Amino acid sequence: MADVLYAGLEFEQVVQKYFQTIASVCVMHIQNHADAQDCFQNTFLKLYQKSPDFNDENHLKAWLIRVAINECNNCRRTYNRTVPLSQVENNAINFPTDDESDISWALVKLDPKYRDVVYLKYCEQYNSNEIAKIIGKNPNTVRTLLKRGIEKLKSIYGGDDV
Repeated sequence: MADVLYAGLEFEQVVQKYFQTIASVCVMHIQNHADAQDCFQNTFLKLYQKSPDFNDENHLKAWLIRVAINECNNCRRTYNRTVPLSQVENNAINFPTDDESDISWALVKLDPKYRDVVYLKYCEQYNSNEIAKIIGKNPNTVRTLLKRGIEKLKSIYGGDDV
């Protein structure tokens, strides 16, 4: 299984390339260091075990994000425990901060249904049709969630510069 390629990349290359993206998805979704690490590891474990075929790297990235979101949802349903980020020490994953130039601290305060679409749109640069495929919703629903999420983000972040 060592010679399996994922959209032309070896497993180690996939992990290195998408480490921060998947870590960010897990942290923003779970907000619990240990559970976020578990979801992160499970995402890449599923990639390794299932070895699905991918059309290209965009398909691979979308698949990883979808699996990470599903892992986080499963974790929340199973354990339903969270620890505020302020009580968690920074470890292998870069946790969001209150840095003025970084809005990820505000994203973690959004409801997950808004957080996912806003994160995928503005941090991962997906369009609404691509987001709809990743999260399994109608593109019009995604646009509505984006609009509402941005309004809520503005109230959290403060201002109209979002």
